Amino acid sequence: MLAFLTRRLIGGLLVLFVTATLVFFAVFALGNPVDVMVSPDADQAERAAAIARLGLDRPILEQYASFLWNAVRGDLGNSFVYGKPATTVILERLPVTLELAIVAMVIALGIGLPLGIIAGLKPGGLSGKTIMSGSILGFSLPNFWIGLMLISIFAVQLKWLPSGGRGPTVDVFGIPLSILSLEGLKYLILPAFTLALYKTSLIIRICETGTRTVNRQDYIRTARARGVPPGRIVTVHLLKNVIIPVITVMGLEFGAMIAFAVAVETVFSYPGMGKLLIDSINRIDRPVIVAYLMVTCLIFVTVNLIVDALYAVLDPRVRFSASKA
Repeated sequence: MLAFLTRRLIGGLLVLFVTATLVFFAVFALGNPVDVMVSPDADQAERAAAIARLGLDRPILEQYASFLWNAVRGDLGNSFVYGKPATTVILERLPVTLELAIVAMVIALGIGLPLGIIAGLKPGGLSGKTIMSGSILGFSLPNFWIGLMLISIFAVQLKWLPSGGRGPTVDVFGIPLSILSLEGLKYLILPAFTLALYKTSLIIRICETGTRTVNRQDYIRTARARGVPPGRIVTVHLLKNVIIPVITVMGLEFGAMIAFAVAVETVFSYPGMGKLLIDSINRIDRPVIVAYLMVTCLIFVTVNLIVDALYAVLDPRVRFSASKA
């Protein structure tokens, strides 16, 4: 088990190194941030001073070596716009995006898991066909369009929910959370549901396939023959096996929720990391762009390690194969 997780950790560190290299050279190809930061009326001396202050006058390989050394120490440079460490700027927005992603994941699991099991238990029935047909919408409709439609219906026409922004927050250990206040929760519902719709359809598909497979196994038939109640068969015997692939896929999808919440946060003017990324790209704030991509990659690697550990705990076959290797 330890060797299994150690190999995963080494692989994760390699991914971080490759990502750091690609991110640095890709972001370096962006436009000159001095053009945005310095007044068009500035003379050549003022522009040269700004370039030197930002360290853009050094050779690119020297900048790259300095970037790697500083990145190991957690220093990804100072934001050109905010004038403070880019990592700090990102971490200030991280709880906002994490809260949105967690609520969206809870919605996706809360809806997708039972619907997928129902569809798998009754694949030929009306309920199963309806659920599987409805799940196609989640794959087909783009997030930004869903968000606009939800705003139009629930915010503009019905006036039940706010159209954007973040509501009042409650500080928990210094972290502002909007989910703990009723008014803040209203601001979270529409963007979270928009972000969750695709994941809900994915969970439905995975659970339906897993349920149909597990439902044909001999131990399920034996449990039924022994008179075990259907509810216990589902919760004890069937769900335990169906949930394993769901955890694996949702671990990856949770990282994707955080990384690709850009469209949802932009549509709803939700002040998370995604909206910050769009603003930073418009302002050519390279350190913040790099910090966003590196923090996102770190989240992906961390979530994958947690998923691998959970997978090994839930499925003894993984521990057995890992010990043999």
